[in-house]
Amino acid sequence: MVGAARLPGAPMAWDLNRLPRISLHSTSLVRAPEVALEISRRTLLLLTANVSVFLLNGMWLDRLIICYQAVEDQLKICGFKRDADVFELFLSQKDLTEVIDLSRFKKLKYLWLQHNKLQGITFLTRNYCLVELYLNNNAIFDIGGLHSLPSLYLLLLHHNELTNIDATVRELKGMPNLKILTLHQNPLCQYKLYRLYIICHLPEVEFLDRKQVTEDERRAMITIFHHERTRIIQSIAFRGRVDASWNPRAPFKQKPAQRVPPGLSYCVALNR
Repeated sequence: MVGAARLPGAPMAWDLNRLPRISLHSTSLVRAPEVALEISRRTLLLLTANVSVFLLNGMWLDRLIICYQAVEDQLKICGFKRDADVFELFLSQKDLTEVIDLSRFKKLKYLWLQHNKLQGITFLTRNYCLVELYLNNNAIFDIGGLHSLPSLYLLLLHHNELTNIDATVRELKGMPNLKILTLHQNPLCQYKLYRLYIICHLPEVEFLDRKQVTEDERRAMITIFHHERTRIIQSIAFRGRVDASWNPRAPFKQKPAQRVPPGLSYCVALNR
């Protein structure tokens, strides 16, 4: 009899070929109950490990099945009979923790997933036609994979668990069509100059956190995050008479000096 394959983290399978053989001699008969007890103990351990792995996999599969059923229900409601006909999916408030791969819907443009319990978005890798994505009110802490959505125009990510502002910006860079973005009510919003930082690194965004990006904000952003460029412009304009003592190279760690160039009243108000 071939021993059972060992699962990761599971105890070594009990090989029946290595068990002491029970003969008809009296000494072997005396040891038979002990051997049987050891077999039962090892078998129970192996079954317990297998059951644990099965339960974990079963929970994950149950979550995917719930999402699959929600997707199928939406296809019936909308009357879609072919995957190629699907251009929108409404999966909001479904209590979803996992989402099945949606790459089968090549022409998907609008996807509602708000008010669920999602933590990541790895299920969006080949939906190149996606234009609007609603992910607000989840538990998302990682947005890895969004950079593969070049057509995205609207992205709602507010009320999640995003903490790394640099990683978030890196993932959203290179999206020339992204015009509407929400990130408020995330931990990363506690950074000083958060709004100007996002405007600086995502200049294509026109509406941030439901507010239009103004020209004053863009000018303030250039002054703060492109200090060298601003210094050269001011040096030319004022014939070298420029106060170079203010250099906010670390906007999240230090406050600007008391003396600031003219026209930065809006930026100073943000820091108060």
